[in-house]
Amino acid sequence: MRYCIFLKHVRATPVTRRFKARAFLPLLALIISLAAPNLLAQSTNNSLTNDPMAQDPMASDPMLVQQRGLYQQAVQAQARGQRAELQALMVQLEDYPLHVYLEFNALRPSLSAMAQRGNDFTPVDDFLSRHRDSFLGNRLEREWVSALADQGRWSDVARYHRAENTNTTLTCRALRAQIELGNTAALVDVAPLWNVDYSQPNDCDPVFETWLAQGFLEPDIAWQRFTKTLQSRQMGLARYVSRLMPERERRLSELYLRIDEQPERLLTDAALEETAPEVREMILHGVRRLAQADARQALAALNRHHAVHVFTPEELTASKQLIAQRGLQQGLVADTEAMLVNEPELNSETLVSWILRDAIRAQDWQRMAAWISRLPAQAQSSERWKYWWARTLEQLHAAGVDHDSALPEAEQLYAELAQTRGFYGFLAADKLGLPYELVDRPVPVRPQDLSELYNNPAIQRAHELYVLGEEISARSEWQFAQSTMSTEQIVSSGLMADSWGWHRNGIQAMIRAEYWDDLQLRFPLAYGDLFANAATQLDVSQQLLFAIARQESAFMHDIRSSAGALGLMQLMPATGRETASRAGMRINDQDLLRPEINIALGSRYLAQLLEDFDGNRAVAAAAYNAGPGRVRQWLRQTSSSPLPLDAWIETLPFTETRNYVQNVLSFSVIYAYRMGESTRFLNDVEINSRL
Repeated sequence: MRYCIFLKHVRATPVTRRFKARAFLPLLALIISLAAPNLLAQSTNNSLTNDPMAQDPMASDPMLVQQRGLYQQAVQAQARGQRAELQALMVQLEDYPLHVYLEFNALRPSLSAMAQRGNDFTPVDDFLSRHRDSFLGNRLEREWVSALADQGRWSDVARYHRAENTNTTLTCRALRAQIELGNTAALVDVAPLWNVDYSQPNDCDPVFETWLAQGFLEPDIAWQRFTKTLQSRQMGLARYVSRLMPERERRLSELYLRIDEQPERLLTDAALEETAPEVREMILHGVRRLAQADARQALAALNRHHAVHVFTPEELTASKQLIAQRGLQQGLVADTEAMLVNEPELNSETLVSWILRDAIRAQDWQRMAAWISRLPAQAQSSERWKYWWARTLEQLHAAGVDHDSALPEAEQLYAELAQTRGFYGFLAADKLGLPYELVDRPVPVRPQDLSELYNNPAIQRAHELYVLGEEISARSEWQFAQSTMSTEQIVSSGLMADSWGWHRNGIQAMIRAEYWDDLQLRFPLAYGDLFANAATQLDVSQQLLFAIARQESAFMHDIRSSAGALGLMQLMPATGRETASRAGMRINDQDLLRPEINIALGSRYLAQLLEDFDGNRAVAAAAYNAGPGRVRQWLRQTSSSPLPLDAWIETLPFTETRNYVQNVLSFSVIYAYRMGESTRFLNDVEINSRL
């Protein structure tokens, strides 16, 4: 049972807090059409559960509410340069958690001028004395050291720089300060900064130049950096390092570069006969490079040079495993299988799993039986391969090619799997007609742990920033606070964040604590009204919409992926615009960060995919992740020998998409449970599908 001050809720932070009216009438029409059927019900029945103020005691504290208003006035006065008004407001806000932000924003613009004058650092010293080892204190200290370095005040840089609060640029500036002050002994600390596989910031150049001029670069350090940069494909940097080497190492580095560029030279270049450790290293690198294009040639080269250089068993195993992996990708399946049979020490989960999926794709159950036993023991006991061993036994029994104990063993495996919560457990439960195992154990939290967190200044600041809609700063404070937390405190912070409607942090806390059984925290019913309205309007399962959003963003409304996808349902901008256009709307990229828009468009896009793929949620989810064009290509590849759904999912070419589909289907079951509804893991369309 939850503590009463942490009531569970349906919806995350209110969309009205960030909603700004726009002139896009079609957009507003869509939102209204999605919301209209439930507006009355919301206002009469759900006013408590949808109001985050009712769930978060700090949000509704009268004093804090008043201080938030004053703080926003102070921020506006600060932006307008109204110093008298700002000072008056700051006096009233002295005990408000965000008072430090007003101080910081007042002090920060003067750092450069203060460093230039160099006669009175009292404002900085006062701020740091009161706020050192806070997020803003550390940030101001770093900016202050940078401002001092800009002015060449090296003694002050040395005085204020702290190794525990630095970055690469500041570290280099601090080292330069020591050099400028005559402390050349500091040059012994330069090697780790220089010996990396990428270019360091320009601020490091003066330090590196002095270090090189004083003869600190040793041949082995130069060789280490050369190989690091070459292997990370920083070729220009690798050639630069090569030129810094003594004659012997430079000659070897030039050979290394030739082998890297033309790895087929492994089979002909007589210079590789030299028995030097650097040559061994470049041969193994060349084998890896050659295997990318021709696994057979790579194996021949490895065997040829092994006769001279006698590689260690570990080196041989790693090289041959890579060659085997490339061989499978190049279609050399029979050759690779023979190699793994003849050299069983090469068997790994990656390699054997590839062969097993090839057997699943061919529905070759005897081959499955032969290769599952070659998996490492830990992999054999995983839910995935226990399920496929049961499927193999089942199919062999049906074909009459195995002994009578095959079917009972399969049923026993299914029974064991059905006790687990997840994709294979749910499949196994369906096989046996058993209910799904949905262990739901709220994480144990002590009231005093929560009280301690509420007294943590960084947590208080994170809360106020979150309530005020400043989520980027709120996340920074939150992460700073968590950096020193124990596992128990992290668990408590997850419960606290969820009570605020900050669901992503609740989910992340459970991951960090490796606590998997609190389904309320791990699978929140966030933005419930918006998802319910979309599900009703578009005739799409609300559980499926929840599952997609949970998998895509963990309900982080302003997330941007490295690929450019935006918002709760991670829509690519082009997809969002196209979906909006079909609905008679015009949007920009920023609109996709608004929950009401993102959910409306993401749900419409998913509904279209379901229509395109005959209502099959697995195929639609794969298309949502990998793109409909790529999924159609995969379907064409299996059209001559269609697969049952479990086999089609297991043999999806992309590991990410395979895991994505499995998670979305599994999350749908969990969300049905969270909503107090029953559901089937696979519907009739999916059970009977052949893809």
